[in-house]
Amino acid sequence: MTALDPRQRAWVEVSPRAIESNARAVCGHLAPGTSLMAVVKADGYGHGAESVARAALQGGASSLGVATLSEGLELRRAGLEVPILLLGNLTDAEQLRHCLHWRLMPTLSTADDIQLCEALARDSGRRFPVQLKLDTGMARLGCAWDDGARLVELIRSQANLQLSGLYSHLACADGAADGDDGAFTRQQHQRFCSVLDQLPQRGHELCCHLANSAGTLQSRALHHDMVRVGLALYGQAPAPHLADTLKLQPALTVKARVTLVRSIPAGVSASYGRRFISQRPTRLAVVAIGYADGVVRALSDRIDVLHRGKRLPQVGAITMDQLLVDATDAGPVLPGDIVTLLGQDGEQTISPQDWSERCDSIPWEILCGFKRRLPRIEI
Repeated sequence: MTALDPRQRAWVEVSPRAIESNARAVCGHLAPGTSLMAVVKADGYGHGAESVARAALQGGASSLGVATLSEGLELRRAGLEVPILLLGNLTDAEQLRHCLHWRLMPTLSTADDIQLCEALARDSGRRFPVQLKLDTGMARLGCAWDDGARLVELIRSQANLQLSGLYSHLACADGAADGDDGAFTRQQHQRFCSVLDQLPQRGHELCCHLANSAGTLQSRALHHDMVRVGLALYGQAPAPHLADTLKLQPALTVKARVTLVRSIPAGVSASYGRRFISQRPTRLAVVAIGYADGVVRALSDRIDVLHRGKRLPQVGAITMDQLLVDATDAGPVLPGDIVTLLGQDGEQTISPQDWSERCDSIPWEILCGFKRRLPRIEI
């Protein structure tokens, strides 16, 4: 029996070439001496972590960032040997032993974290590379920024720890530079730099990094030794006012097939809740994708799909596995036809930003929301 075509229902197309191109574009934008960390957490923002990582490294990235231990292990088991930073916080000794064994760098936030990692490294007889995070304004992970210099020295005093990085995270670098967001970003940067100024010897082995995609595009003053780029790597600008900073190529397209076309008269309701009632004789196309695949229900009646370069409105409530499209004004639409939900078809393009604006979300959430039952196909 032959295998099923992964495109028999709905799928995601990913372009490693676009990822590589975006990585090269980012590298070309960086301040002299600044390197690129490709952030490939959340399965590469829904694009496929291993594929994205290889393409980004080919494009000039020198290290990778993930959120969880399992994400780091996946990349190591795939044969990727570059430095990998775990951006989340680990507190379990067994998890940290895995980090040490697999040469993954954990993020430390407290003196207790430091002592635990030192004990594990001493027992193993191996030196443990770690990174210290400063909280300069996110009030999330990291030590208090004004305690940073003390904890740097505490790590350096440990015989079995190697402080490989010192970093923080910007809270609103995607905001306007001349507004309150810009002022807060500058305050975070000042706090970060004040800690660096307190270090008597930074050393070549200490990599200091602050900028995310928005910070990277906003100002080279934020670049330091390295930048951590996620969204821009996938071809999306973190804010409309930063969209023209670099020429980026969207790397992901979402497609699905029409499974049925039916005609209804005026006055007929369709889908759950009867939120759509036809105002005229209407031709409906049933498309085999729904909120269980990542097309969030809040987008109901608010998006279009592309069919042969033409926009067709989605109507009625998006359901778990299917959605409806009004094909009344389209040309021939037949079962088996392909529609594009995100991406380009002819001269028309629908972006994650378009969706996020319509459901009060952000492009990051849109991209990360596509479920694993959608096959990923490299193009």
